[in-house]
Order: sequence, then C-alpha cells, then structure tokens
Amino acid sequence: MYTTEELGTLEEVLLREIWPHEASNFTNWLAQEENIELLSNELNMDIEVIDTEVPAGKYRLDILARSSDDETIVIENQLEHTNHDHLGKIITYASGLDATTIIWIVEDVEEEHRQAVNWLNEHLDDTINIFLCKLRLFRIGDSPAAPKFQVICEPNNWSKAVKKVNNNNDSEMDMIKLEYWTKIAKYIREHPEIHLKERKPLKRNYYNIKLSNVKKSLAHLSLKINTQKKHLLTQIWIENNNELFEYLFTNKETIEEELGFELFWRNKENNKSSTIGIRRNIDSIKKDNWDEYIKWHIDMGEKFNNVFAPIIKEFEKEHC
Repeated sequence: MYTTEELGTLEEVLLREIWPHEASNFTNWLAQEENIELLSNELNMDIEVIDTEVPAGKYRLDILARSSDDETIVIENQLEHTNHDHLGKIITYASGLDATTIIWIVEDVEEEHRQAVNWLNEHLDDTINIFLCKLRLFRIGDSPAAPKFQVICEPNNWSKAVKKVNNNNDSEMDMIKLEYWTKIAKYIREHPEIHLKERKPLKRNYYNIKLSNVKKSLAHLSLKINTQKKHLLTQIWIENNNELFEYLFTNKETIEEELGFELFWRNKENNKSSTIGIRRNIDSIKKDNWDEYIKWHIDMGEKFNNVFAPIIKEFEKEHC
C-alpha cells in the first residue's frame, strides 16, 4: 500500500551558497558546540573545540581541538575540491602542533588525494589518525539547509575498534561515571537559571565545562570524581599558561574571599597544566549519595564560574 501524503524532493545545496567565506562563515559555524557534535557523532569520537584560526608557523589552522583522551586534534576546512596545497597544510599543522588526529573537511575529493590519505593511514603508526570527510548540504523545498558529513577515509580498522570499545570494553566503573555525568548534564539542562553550559557526558572521571565568555584555550572549569581516592573535585584547569596562573594567584585573597573558602593552588614546575580548586572527601560512590554530590558539584561550579570567569576575561583583554 502506498502513501497518499505528498512527498518533497531532496535537493543538494552548494556549500558556498550558505557559507560564502570559509574562515569567517564556515569555521565559526563548525566551531559551535551543537555543530561540532554533528562531526563528533559521524566520526564516533568526542571533539572539544579549543580555538579557531590558530597560528601555526606562517599559516593559520582553522580549528584546534582536543579529544576525550586529551589528545590534540587539528581540523582543516576546504569548501572546494581537495588539492595538494591543503594536503601539505594538514601535515604541517599536525607536526607543528603535535597532533594525533587530523580531520580534513572538503566539498569534494579528488581520487589521488583519497589514495594519499589512505596511504598515510596504512603507513603511519596507530597513534596518528587521519580522517577525510566530505560535507554536503540538502534541503526540501524552502526548508533550511541540513548538513551531512560523509567519511571518505578513516584510519585502518577505526570503525571496528570503535565498535569493540563501545560494546566490549566498558567496565562497570566506566558506566557509573557516564551515568553520573549524564545526571549532571540533565540537572544543568533542567535548570536554565544555572550559568553552566551543558556538554556531552562521557565515560571518564572528569566533566569539563566552558567558563562564561572565556576561551577554552586559556582555562576551563573541570568537575572530577576520583573513585579510588574517594573525593570530588571542582577546579579551574589552565592549559600551559603560567602567566595566567600567576595573574590569578596575585588575586588569591580576593578570589577566596568571594568564594567563601580556601582553595588549593597547583602550578608544578615543568607541568603543562595548572589547577586551582577545592576537594571534598566522600565515603563511597554509591548512588544513594548522588543527589548530594551533584548538588555540591553544581554549586561549586556556579561559584567558580561567577568568580573566575570575569577575572580571566580581564587577563585576556590585557594580555591576549
């Protein structure tokens, strides 16, 4: 039996019709959290944008990102057919920024470049991943254009490895962490008065949140749960920026007075990251206590965001 409902015709839309300028239009669109998640879902990996138009020698990388394992990801956008110039650039960016994952997004793929990316994936060791993705846009009638990422090249056995991780290697503790962060995300979503930004929960012991109006490449808020040492953490994570840490430390008295409690301040020598935060000891990770733990994490997160974000923003204006 056939439907009597009138069906629309799917039409493909030129990328340049929606994004006339690659850097100012498309890159800024892709860097938004809800859009980078479309790419994350297609590649079966978590991608968190750090910054856009990042200097890499005399060139500029479109998007610098990180994975859930804190590995560096470089994303190069090309709203045209692949070419030798961009193939060289993605390798240059990856080497200069010590990236483990390269994502090349294009309008269409020339056969020699598809072969080149496949060759690289076959001959590089398994610590380096290269994805070549085609982007297409579709609409029905006068509807908004809808984007669709299509993976053309991926690392050898990537899909098989992802399936194995998702199906077989989830420990009980991994699932507990995922459930806990899912409840955190749900709490943020259901309380719009909270100024924390919800993000995708993952199976790990931390949940990172963007500080209000602060570049993630400078600092971010990190909620953490340590099941072995039995404590919760709320902290500001500063990535390889001793100047920012010292700037905040000079405001230590004001910050702690506004928060209403003392913090730990860690800036280890030769360490790429610094942390400022508070710890709460817990008896166990039993779900009976989760409401209390979640409330603590949310309350602390809100306080940290309200106090630290404006000060870091001032640092950014003065030094960046």
